[in-house]
Amino acid sequence: MYRTLITCTTLALAAGAAAPVLAQSADQYPGKPIRLVIPFPPGGGTDILSRVIANKLTEATKWTIVPENKAGAGGTIGITEAAKAPATGYEMVMGQKDNLILGPYLYKNLPWNPTKDLTPVAHIAYTPVIIATSVNSPYKSIADVVAAAKASPSKITYGSPGNGTSIHIAGHMFEKAAGVQLTHVPYKGSNPALMDAIAGNVDLLVSSIPSAIAQIKAGKLRPLAVTSAKRSTSLPDVPTMQEQGMKGFDVSTWYGLFMPAGTPADITAKMNAEVNKLLAKPETQEAILAQGAEPKAMSIAEFDKMYRADFSNSKAVVEASGATIQ
Repeated sequence: MYRTLITCTTLALAAGAAAPVLAQSADQYPGKPIRLVIPFPPGGGTDILSRVIANKLTEATKWTIVPENKAGAGGTIGITEAAKAPATGYEMVMGQKDNLILGPYLYKNLPWNPTKDLTPVAHIAYTPVIIATSVNSPYKSIADVVAAAKASPSKITYGSPGNGTSIHIAGHMFEKAAGVQLTHVPYKGSNPALMDAIAGNVDLLVSSIPSAIAQIKAGKLRPLAVTSAKRSTSLPDVPTMQEQGMKGFDVSTWYGLFMPAGTPADITAKMNAEVNKLLAKPETQEAILAQGAEPKAMSIAEFDKMYRADFSNSKAVVEASGATIQ
């Protein structure tokens, strides 16, 4: 009995000693660098916003955030890597509507499920899509493009950052809304599409605003329309598609941080709190607005609700657009 008492007491003390260690470990997160996977090439909107957040978060918290580009397949390759990573809080990915919401309906047999294998951590921003052309282009408005496309079906080309993106969907929706046929030219990211549009190698660029705003402000691209229901704060002089006769046209994308499903809730809560503090700062808001995106903080619950609703509703949007992956 004495030996039993000693054993039970020892176990109780061991259990009691373990609790503070676990709590201390959670309190001290992060204890090493955090990798941020960027599922698109350098220079595009996702890359730019990811690096703004990584740099600002490092400055504010003294954490080490290491951005790493893992591009390909409309952003789904980087998402795959993040979804399969250990759920320890040291792997994040900058996901967005393109790869998480639309990609699963366009790419068959993806090795992850967006609502089961990833957990939303922090919403960052949203942005409309922009339709632009070279400053040397003959097109001065969406009406000019529609008239030319009706006169020569499939002759007008538009470049996008790749198949399976909201930008790809926006191009198809433009065709359907206007009753025209365009030719889609998918690139491996926004930057090569942007360069070819400036050079006139494609007639139109369909892009996120963060990817294109610098070249628009530099006078190398002529913006024709934004695809959201209201005008962009960053480009207030650019009319919407609805203002140019495309009734009900409303396409935008969002950006947010995700971790692998199963990441401890106290870690995701801590990351959400720190990111939301950042988004409340005027300097962070200005940095995001300067890139053409609209900052918007959310709780994890709010982000998760929006994310799941978007995924549920997007199947009909993809089917209505007619977009497919060749």
